[in-house]
Amino acid sequence: MIFVTGGAGFIGSNFIHLWLKEHEEPVINLDKLTYAGNPDNLLAINQHPNYHFVHGDMGDRQLLAQLFAKFKPRAIINFAAESHVDRSIHGPADFIQTNVVATFNLLEESRHFFAHLSDKEKEGFRFLHVSTDEVFGTLEPHDPAFSETTPYAPNSPYSASKAASDHLVRAWHHTYGLPILTTNCSNNYGPYQFPEKLIPLMIAHALQGKPLPIYGDGKNIRDWLYVEDHCRAIMTVLEKGRIGETYNVGGLNEKTNLDIVEIICHQLDKLKPAASPYSSLITFVKDRPGHDRRYAINANKIMHELHWHPRESFETGIEKTINWYLEHEEWVANILSGQYRHWLEKNYQDRVNNI
Repeated sequence: MIFVTGGAGFIGSNFIHLWLKEHEEPVINLDKLTYAGNPDNLLAINQHPNYHFVHGDMGDRQLLAQLFAKFKPRAIINFAAESHVDRSIHGPADFIQTNVVATFNLLEESRHFFAHLSDKEKEGFRFLHVSTDEVFGTLEPHDPAFSETTPYAPNSPYSASKAASDHLVRAWHHTYGLPILTTNCSNNYGPYQFPEKLIPLMIAHALQGKPLPIYGDGKNIRDWLYVEDHCRAIMTVLEKGRIGETYNVGGLNEKTNLDIVEIICHQLDKLKPAASPYSSLITFVKDRPGHDRRYAINANKIMHELHWHPRESFETGIEKTINWYLEHEEWVANILSGQYRHWLEKNYQDRVNNI
């Protein structure tokens, strides 16, 4: 059995769907169900015989000890994280609590569980920590892409908290011998992504005829990775990765934020035409503090060593993504009717007013 934390979130839920589709091994999902942990993401598999859901906090060491004793997982995959830069600027405490303190608690209980395994069980046990390229800071336009040896230089409370968690995971391997693996991924997109992130936000706003807010000049560059490609990379690292190693996972798709929004508008013009081109809704808003200019991932290590390659180009991935959101408008509506909508209005409105 594998033990997943944060499996009701965007990447975690996609991972569980794919895992159950391609594996017979059971999976237990521990999720606190904060604002971005959506039970609707997993409705289709709720009755699957190999899926077990537990509502709880990965920082609760008593609960973790009980779950480890009951289910005896052979691997832990840590997706659980507060992950939105804007939210970290407005409320950094939650990011420290989840990404640092709760990760420490998960590591400690994993260490105690690992210590009592048999030698054979220890050989097969893995702790896989899912992280981000934002821990490396920002790149200039002609800088080489981030590699696994790029020094950490986080610029936001979110990236600083993830950097701290990465360092904890590394230390628990070198100090205590916990067999860890770490992945640092580029920007993900695809089904089930909470609509505060760029791509689902733009799709949702466009379909409602609302302004499409782009920070600054829109020239910030990201490397975009289709979420299912990321999930397959995690499975590959879990199966073949060398203990103690870090693997960068990228989509090989560097694009500016403005490029992304214009592509979405062009696709929607074809798939669901409106009275005016969707690009007429594009609005430039005041940039956020500490906005990194460029991220880019060098994924040579995972491609050459583990033979993983992304299956989707950005063009095929974004088409799948837009079609999914068009086919799941009720899923989006359920989110937009709640806490997210009020948060979005509060935190974007002040930027719109300051254009």
